[in-house]
Amino acid sequence: MKAPDGTLLAFAEGRKNSRSDTGDIDLLLKRSPDGGKTWGALQVIWDDGANTCGNPCALVDEQTGLVWLFSTHNLGQEGEKEINHGTALGGRTVWTLHSSDQGVTWSKPVEITATVKLAEWTWYATGPGIGIQIKHGPQSGRLILPCDHNLPRPDAGEFTRGSHVIFSDDHGASWQLGGTIQPDMNECQVTELFDGKGTLLMNMRSYAGRARRAQSKSYDGGMTWSAPADTPALIEPVCQASLLRWETVGPDKPGWMLFSNPADAHKRLHLTVRASADDGATWPRRLELQAGPAAYSCLVALDSTTAACFYERGEKQPYEELVFACFTAAELTAH
Repeated sequence: MKAPDGTLLAFAEGRKNSRSDTGDIDLLLKRSPDGGKTWGALQVIWDDGANTCGNPCALVDEQTGLVWLFSTHNLGQEGEKEINHGTALGGRTVWTLHSSDQGVTWSKPVEITATVKLAEWTWYATGPGIGIQIKHGPQSGRLILPCDHNLPRPDAGEFTRGSHVIFSDDHGASWQLGGTIQPDMNECQVTELFDGKGTLLMNMRSYAGRARRAQSKSYDGGMTWSAPADTPALIEPVCQASLLRWETVGPDKPGWMLFSNPADAHKRLHLTVRASADDGATWPRRLELQAGPAAYSCLVALDSTTAACFYERGEKQPYEELVFACFTAAELTAH
């Protein structure tokens, strides 16, 4: 993501002992002052011993200049299975940190679980990726963070997956739970449409079994959402993805919606960026960044002509290295 002064902030999980989602995991950061050409030293933002500090999701309050970072936490010896089944000792909790100096230093983590997580929810994840601040409409200035959750099923099934948002109308002094989208929805990203009304678009990892991303809209600042619908062009192998509002040109052509994910129905391959000029109704433009294995990604707008994608890739597995790849509007629209 881009801090208020233009510094790029690249967040990641530091998984010390394995690639597992469980265990000794820290929150890490690297900063770039020159648009990704060079990167500073690795910063450890949150290390809680052998426990899990994960799912980084950041947003900028453009009115205060604060950079907010959200994370979830659980005991290192407890994974998603134990938490979903209610046998975990500690459970999954939700936390915030913030920086007033472009990510150089960070506040101590503050827990917000009580106001953003329902008692019946078990698993919980913030992002990963970025949140937004609404620019237009009645909720202008509201901070919005995309999250997901699990809850037990009353029909004795394993559990129900859902996406949701949390929000703040007081610049992060307090955080509240917004609307939820169920069932079969999971990791998600949210953006604001170019309609000037503050309409929100949520794009979600779907477990409906149709190898497509799902989308939903909110017309009230994230308090309620339309029923999720498949997005035919956005093929997915069930994975995280990124969504970004990119303001590229003049008022007659305000910009593009960008989307990135491994664009394959079965495997995490073909990391592809797509662009939509009609607020996500269609996605005709595409640019493949990686033909081989690739997984999670995060998009950022560098300026009105250049954007970038920070993503996982490898030769044999999608998780061998992290890459920061820049591309131009011209490259994207040429395909």
